[in-house]
Amino acid sequence: MAELVPFAVPTGSDKTLLVWALSAGPTAEALQHSLFTVFSQFGLLYSVRVFPNAAVASPGFSAIIKFYSAREAQRAQKACDGKLLFQASPVKVRLGTRHKAVLHHTLPLASSRCQELANYYFGFQGWSKRIIKLQELSDLEEKENDDLVAPLEKPSLKFFCAVEVVLPLYECRSHGTAIVEEPMEKLEEGPLSILTKRRTAQKHAIQRALSDAFQKLCIVVLESGKIAVEYRPSEEMIDVGSEEHDLIQVSYNSWKPYCQGEEDLSDFSWEEELSLPGLD
Repeated sequence: MAELVPFAVPTGSDKTLLVWALSAGPTAEALQHSLFTVFSQFGLLYSVRVFPNAAVASPGFSAIIKFYSAREAQRAQKACDGKLLFQASPVKVRLGTRHKAVLHHTLPLASSRCQELANYYFGFQGWSKRIIKLQELSDLEEKENDDLVAPLEKPSLKFFCAVEVVLPLYECRSHGTAIVEEPMEKLEEGPLSILTKRRTAQKHAIQRALSDAFQKLCIVVLESGKIAVEYRPSEEMIDVGSEEHDLIQVSYNSWKPYCQGEEDLSDFSWEEELSLPGLD
């Protein structure tokens, strides 16, 4: 059966591994590095988080590891459960469970994560991006000369961006757009400050437009290890785990894993209705 991997923050419990019986000797940072090294061999990881055990439990740590692919998470669980891995005692690994059914809103990935996922499945040379249009929509000069502007109304820098993501091997193109507004404290800010904020607004507009373009693509991983691409130009973000899909644009290619760099965990929360199985 084919697996759909969207350019979205992974939320399913079938993509989440719970790891415990981690020894108390190493630091949390060292354990995080060791866990990433071991589990990234099975697939691209979204996050690795390590937590100290509760005071009433024995000293040590537990961890939550998120994959983009449920298939890769299940393979890692079977291969690592009860194994020594990087310590003298075996670790316990289980797929995530939930206390109750929770309706998750699928969140789009940041542009850096989208590019990381694209590199992993398509390869560095398997896709490209280009800016179609980057236009400033600010009206700073008009507000500066307008005596009727409300004194409490703060000026802002506004940019529109349109980008295109191209997958040549799949004959697929996806367009994304975004409008970003960067507030300013006052119109009298110096030229250097305005230039810095203008560049920041431009960068954010490009990033969000790129993320928007990737949201219209979905990676289809076949059991053979080959991949296909589904293109949804007009659909809203949905949780693909519970929907039927038709492949609109399909092609095949083999792929090699791409190792990710430093994790950005700002969108991770322990309170995701996840629970550790019984520590027996």
